[in-house]
Amino acid sequence: MPLKLFMVLIGCKPIGRHTEQHDIYFGIANELKELIPEFIQFWPDAKNKMHIDGWREVTQANGQAISIVSRANKNNESDHQLYFINLGGYKKDILEEFHYKLIIAAVDKAAAIAISKQTAFFQHTHFENANSHIDDKYGVDVDDIYDIEDILIPTTKEKYAIHLQPAVDLLEDELHLGYFKLNTL
Repeated sequence: MPLKLFMVLIGCKPIGRHTEQHDIYFGIANELKELIPEFIQFWPDAKNKMHIDGWREVTQANGQAISIVSRANKNNESDHQLYFINLGGYKKDILEEFHYKLIIAAVDKAAAIAISKQTAFFQHTHFENANSHIDDKYGVDVDDIYDIEDILIPTTKEKYAIHLQPAVDLLEDELHLGYFKLNTL
């Protein structure tokens, strides 16, 4: 069974909080349930209150097919890297910061941000005086941007690499949304 890159939206209402909190986790495994010990290590305060609100097997981004290879066998043919971008934005008269999470294959962070600026989310969730997340370095409402390989756990980074290869006719990754208890995976 081939290894897969998973993007997982983890949810929990930690002790002392008034609302549910969320974070994104990237992991490599054959099946999603194999990542449960990593989730628990990633967010130890969540204890047994953790659940998954959504997940995706990441197979493509921006015309690049994605596969997992042994770190020892990685070649540097591709000039693209895989980025995770978390855009933050606001809607007038709603007391909430909305987020839009993207996976973008691009040659560098600047190119990835340029692609993110084309999304409907970016174009429709900012307005005058709602600019608390303007990033001086990138000049766009970017809460976070990461090379996905950089945020994998160290043991995974030592063993595996993300391989990108140009491809056509790629199918969109299926999103699995809902409330998933860890013991039901």
